[in-house]
Amino acid sequence: MSEHTSQHSAQRTAEQPAPEVQRLKANSVGIVGVVFMAVATAAPITAMTGNLPIAVGAGNGTGAPAGYLFATLVLTVFSVGYVAMARRITAAGAFYGYISHGLGRIAGMASGMLAVLAYIVFEASIVGVFSYFAKTTVEDQLGVDLPWIVYAAAMLAVTAVLAYFDINLTAKALGVMLVAEIAVLFAVATAVLVQGGGPDGIPIEPINPKNAFTGTSAGLGLFFAFWSWVGFESTAMYGEESRNPKRVIPRATLISVTGVGLFYIYVSWMTIAGNGLSGSVRVSQSTDPLDLFFDPAHSFIGAWAVDAFQWLLITGSFACGMAFHQCASRYLYAIGREGFLHPALGRTHPAHGSPYIASYVQSVIAVVLVAAFWLTGQDPYIHLYTLLAILGTMAILIVQTLCSFAVIGYFRRNHPEDRHWFRTLLAPLLGGIGMIVVVVLLVINMDTAAGSAADSLFFKAIPWIVGLVFFGGLALGLYLRARRPRRYEIIGRIVLEDAAERTNDSDTRQPSTTV
Repeated sequence: MSEHTSQHSAQRTAEQPAPEVQRLKANSVGIVGVVFMAVATAAPITAMTGNLPIAVGAGNGTGAPAGYLFATLVLTVFSVGYVAMARRITAAGAFYGYISHGLGRIAGMASGMLAVLAYIVFEASIVGVFSYFAKTTVEDQLGVDLPWIVYAAAMLAVTAVLAYFDINLTAKALGVMLVAEIAVLFAVATAVLVQGGGPDGIPIEPINPKNAFTGTSAGLGLFFAFWSWVGFESTAMYGEESRNPKRVIPRATLISVTGVGLFYIYVSWMTIAGNGLSGSVRVSQSTDPLDLFFDPAHSFIGAWAVDAFQWLLITGSFACGMAFHQCASRYLYAIGREGFLHPALGRTHPAHGSPYIASYVQSVIAVVLVAAFWLTGQDPYIHLYTLLAILGTMAILIVQTLCSFAVIGYFRRNHPEDRHWFRTLLAPLLGGIGMIVVVVLLVINMDTAAGSAADSLFFKAIPWIVGLVFFGGLALGLYLRARRPRRYEIIGRIVLEDAAERTNDSDTRQPSTTV
């Protein structure tokens, strides 16, 4: 049940009282649920089918699995610093709270606004790819031709209903869909392995690390590899609702990063093996790039596997969109409970403990975005999915970069007992440099990533939108520091301080404001 609390932190003065906040429901989700939520945002089946053909056909070619290996290493190093922060700070705003503590409130506000932008548009983006998969699959297999907006409306409605309730309900629903999509990818990959591969057997070249940097455009291939992980960092957002965040969140983050990475490497490697080296490139460059997956499924398992694969593309993308909705709602909630935007966003449901007002707002925003693309005659995949995904990815990669350096800043000034040459210095430094490289790859390869949508006005506006939101956040932070010092003091400071594990009978953890 949500509670109203208003506690003074030991570090705060009487002139700066902590705001009264409503809590998210404690004990709602354990480590398995958090992992499901994080992996669902990465969307393995959508990431593989959407990104691997581009990487193979126009990126680092058959070295794409090595690209996933490189991305796994970089993101694992990034996660070392990220989880060090998670052990000290538990907040629904995650990046927003981390950066405000490590780099200062002004940088925190700018990063928080960028993170809000990213997760808000990610849901609408995934609605686009869900609608595309649903329309084509239903038409191909059932002969029913409906406008894509019908499927979009259905997804938005179901997502809004599920998000109204306890997060555990969403975690269970995502768990079922996630297990199904992972099962079909794993089954096809394992069938290829057991039967000795395709024309070239099981070639080693695809996982040779040096081949990550070869091909037509290694930069493009590496960018799509990193793009496949977007969302894994969402583990930290569920700290306030988990049973023991100081243990659950770090473990869930590392499990998500390494588990997804190993899975991507295995599936991409076996997919290329099933098609053969030259065959993989040829199919990826064809007008039916999904055959890169459908052909091995048909050859090594049977026609039924292709049908199942198509339906799981629908459920997988739905799970991804629902997970991003939860992320966006929690960011809106985190900012709302600190008094920014509108305080109503910080309310939680009296029975379910969900950020239901923020969830309503996120649903409305998603409806408006989807409707805008539909009313202007845009394609759900080419425009809605691709353009909003690029916008959100650019925003979240910048935030991840700042978060790496925030870890260094935070531990340099706080908790000398936790300082470590690798965990709190070298790892976040290398992670931050790696994130800068990924941002550069995105900027260089934006036109190719957007495809035919690169000619649109919205595509040309993406860097300007990101810049406007970021510098707008900086300006807001500066304004608050000069004119509203009390509000400035609480930027990113509402956290849960204690590290004790909660039980269903005793919940002693309280939101508080730290300076």
